Amino acid sequence: MVIIMFFNAGKIIEAVKAKNRIPRIMVLIIGTFLLGLAYNMYLKTNNLVTGGVTGLSIICQRLLGLDASFFIYLFTFIILAISFFTLGTKESLKSSLGAILYPIMVSITSPLATYLTSHYVLDNIIIEVLVASLIMGFASGIIYKVGYSTGGNDTIVQIINKYAKIPMGKAIFISNLIIILFGGAIFGINNVVYAIIIVYIESTVVDKILLGISQSKQFFIHTKELSKVRELIIEKLNTGVTVIETTGGFTHKKNKMLMCVVATKDYYLFKEAVLEIDPEAFFVINDCYEVSGGVKRDPLTFI
Repeated sequence: MVIIMFFNAGKIIEAVKAKNRIPRIMVLIIGTFLLGLAYNMYLKTNNLVTGGVTGLSIICQRLLGLDASFFIYLFTFIILAISFFTLGTKESLKSSLGAILYPIMVSITSPLATYLTSHYVLDNIIIEVLVASLIMGFASGIIYKVGYSTGGNDTIVQIINKYAKIPMGKAIFISNLIIILFGGAIFGINNVVYAIIIVYIESTVVDKILLGISQSKQFFIHTKELSKVRELIIEKLNTGVTVIETTGGFTHKKNKMLMCVVATKDYYLFKEAVLEIDPEAFFVINDCYEVSGGVKRDPLTFI
């Protein structure tokens, strides 16, 4: 008798989401608290329009005299309501918790931000921009890492993606660019530059939190001195190396290529050592965020 087993991917995803739900919600609370604090301490006080709902709130406060915090509440709940009609209940619930928590945290952190800015003054706008970038990057990173988001602009982008068929990355870039440029027209070119710095540093920090800091480099090496380079890897790095059979896409010639993972601290010396062996060696080098499995060896100092 043949037993057919069906793989239920949906149940696997739901099991992952249910795992450690309380700690993940606590991280979401901490993350939205930090985002609210950064907004009140740095973005709102300096009129830094960085895109999204927060950027729109600062613009509306200047143009319409509408309280920025109230606008965040109003806009967030309007977008959330639209989301249920356009994206459906299941998709909307994914971002609803973060979307509700964020405006609440903006209100809660307002008195704290007022106290901190009056007692701990950063009299340099560049320092404030850097501090805001790091706080926002860290907060957004830990929120995304536990599987949540703060809704708002993310939801708008999902709606644009669904109906306009614009890729998510492009939709995010276009929507934020429009808001930042609009903010620049109101608050000046300096604020556009500061906003771009914040967005860049924030996204970089988010990537580092999500992917981790690269502790290794993955090398693909095409060399005429394959045996010598392989010996260098095995004897000096005390690590494994894989020999890959290759075929030239243009010449169709058969050849061999080496693949190995090298500690970041050994990156420069290893690359230069290979070039000493074969000055015409061809490299492809990637950041390697996780290495697991295989034979464990005691590391040697590469000299």
